[in-house]
Amino acid sequence: MHGALFVAKTGLSAQDTSLKVISNNLANVSTVGFKKDRAVFEDLMYQIQRQPGAQTAEESQLPSGLQLGSGVRVAGTQKLFQEGELQTTGESFDISIQGRGFWQVTLPNGDTGYTRHGQFQLNADSEIVNSEGYLLDPGLTLPTGVQSMTVSNDGIVSVVVQGDVNPQQIGQLQLADFANPQGLQSYGQNLYLETAASGNAVLSNPGEGGTGQLRQGMLEGSNVNAVEELVNMITTQRAYEMNSKVISTADQMLSYVTQNL
Repeated sequence: MHGALFVAKTGLSAQDTSLKVISNNLANVSTVGFKKDRAVFEDLMYQIQRQPGAQTAEESQLPSGLQLGSGVRVAGTQKLFQEGELQTTGESFDISIQGRGFWQVTLPNGDTGYTRHGQFQLNADSEIVNSEGYLLDPGLTLPTGVQSMTVSNDGIVSVVVQGDVNPQQIGQLQLADFANPQGLQSYGQNLYLETAASGNAVLSNPGEGGTGQLRQGMLEGSNVNAVEELVNMITTQRAYEMNSKVISTADQMLSYVTQNL
């Protein structure tokens, strides 16, 4: 069997995976707090038929050698955490992070999830929850009769209740940060999970420990650039077509050899 067929096969598989990554980015172009991915490629092992530097005579060596590659594979996907554009909504429970950091929420199994999605709501017990109903951690419960809520840039939450014109402080929001955010595991539902690669979560008040500040009444948009992704899609399509051409050419060569044996 012609070796080029197997090499081109790895190219087709890699570009197919790349297209899946691009399509997921485009699908989430309007998802609040979404962070885009990119595929990371690496070449496969080589067949060393002539070793570079091997002796060809007593005082001479091969300057290069003969090394035949086996193709390519997707080594991984890299999550890119550049900040998305902030969008003004005017809603009290919409809180964005300007800079580093993640919100913490408590998952149904008791684990902690991390998110950049700051579109919060109230549940039946007046507790702050995300769109899936998962409690914000540390928890925050609004008292009865709240007329307005204010969140400062450093996370202090104050409310004005009915019958009292003076605001009262009811809590302090905190952010989690990681030494390597790209090591977080994507969980879905705009959530990430801590892994050994990300390191342990470090909690601090907004604006401290390298974390960003909060912006109430604003949401962080997706950091997907639709034009860039469309260009990447065209590049991926062309690479797929070229690998398909290699398979067609290798097949023609095999047919020619077979017919002339």
